Amino acid sequence: MQSSHAASAVSAAFDDTNLVAYAGLVPVMRLAERCGLARLAAEKVKLTGAKNSAGAAADAKVTSIVAGMVAGADSIDDLDVLRHGAMPTLFGGIRAPSTLGTFLRAFTHGHALQLHAVHRRFLAALATHTPLLPGSAEKAFIDVDSTHKRVYGRAKQGAEYGRFKGVRTLHPLLATICTPRSRPVIAGVRMRRGKSADSRGAPKFVSEALATAAEAGCTGMRILRADSQFYNAGVIAACRRAGSHFSITTGMNPSIKRAVHSIPDQAWQQITYPTAVPDPETGELISDAEVAEIPAYTAFASRKKAEQVTARLIVRRVRDLAKPAVVGEQGELFPVWRYHPFITDNPAQTLQAEREHRHHAVVEQVIADSKASALAHLPSGHFNANAAWLTLWAVAYNLLRATGALTSAFHAKATTATLRAHLVHVPARIARSARRITLHLPHNWPWQHAWTHLFDTIHGPAG
Repeated sequence: MQSSHAASAVSAAFDDTNLVAYAGLVPVMRLAERCGLARLAAEKVKLTGAKNSAGAAADAKVTSIVAGMVAGADSIDDLDVLRHGAMPTLFGGIRAPSTLGTFLRAFTHGHALQLHAVHRRFLAALATHTPLLPGSAEKAFIDVDSTHKRVYGRAKQGAEYGRFKGVRTLHPLLATICTPRSRPVIAGVRMRRGKSADSRGAPKFVSEALATAAEAGCTGMRILRADSQFYNAGVIAACRRAGSHFSITTGMNPSIKRAVHSIPDQAWQQITYPTAVPDPETGELISDAEVAEIPAYTAFASRKKAEQVTARLIVRRVRDLAKPAVVGEQGELFPVWRYHPFITDNPAQTLQAEREHRHHAVVEQVIADSKASALAHLPSGHFNANAAWLTLWAVAYNLLRATGALTSAFHAKATTATLRAHLVHVPARIARSARRITLHLPHNWPWQHAWTHLFDTIHGPAG
């Protein structure tokens, strides 16, 4: 491809007041309105006593931030992408970045909890109005994980040297919901200080995530999945109080080691993965493994009887490729294995339960998505402002996932970057006639039919 005109024959001018760069925001924000985002923000977020009128029009400010994040903003300054061309004609109440920054900095911990309530109820509304979680009435998985987000400003509240030497971080905790037929959506998020232990606040957070899943229509079997940092009696007790199953990696503590080494050789079942999977410890791709089960293993045996947990201990083992298979002229006398145990009360068959537990890695896709979009930066020096930003990202993420679910089977599984490229970042010229607005979009847009289906569905009668 090359330029069709000489350089001297081309000029540019930013002077068209009828153009917009993100026409896809029209159906997306219409969906947000239909699901009550502005109404929920107005009802729940009450920044009483905030200076500079920061608490005024919380609904307009919340929807402005969410719309900016949907369009790809990853900082407060980037929210200015909403103020161009004909955007004020299409949307009312767009706020300037400086106003939105003042709004975020007015948040306290209590206000952040109000925003969490907005997120929970908005997710339930999205699940009601869109096929967001197909199959949730039969089975749903709730995945809990934490991540460290590196920050650079030394004045950022809560940023500390934690797990990574010499790196200052904040330490978000998040929970996702998915089904065997859907991509994950976000059930809850919490911002924490950089030095916070991985499992700090986990039992309460798990209880809230399971309750959110039920509100979002997950009325069938719910299975909480988590890594070994969440292997504690409090998390499992929270699952049982909520009527949920659990599937949690245990790590190799002395009790687990004794149990694993007691498994007879004939109990191991060979499994072959259709496609190679990464080893959680080394990152190497593996295609073969062996699985065995201890039907009744009692965890937390040193605790009082009411806190002990008896459940299935399922163990996957793979050959340790770091150990040489041949030493000198003699082959290895005994194979060296690495073990990956998890405790579960999932009633599925052993191999199916192991496969479902391994799928917990899907939560890493959400974490990667966050750091490639709105969480590329934590934009404020105020801890609670960053906590609010984190929750608003979760709202925007779920809104995009619901948009994809309404659009097509392909977009229901697409990444949010793809959803933005196909559905949101569509330029358009607006024309007004007889009190009607027509969006003129690019001819031969590759995803024209999907976009039109989304637009017609959103602007049709409410379902």
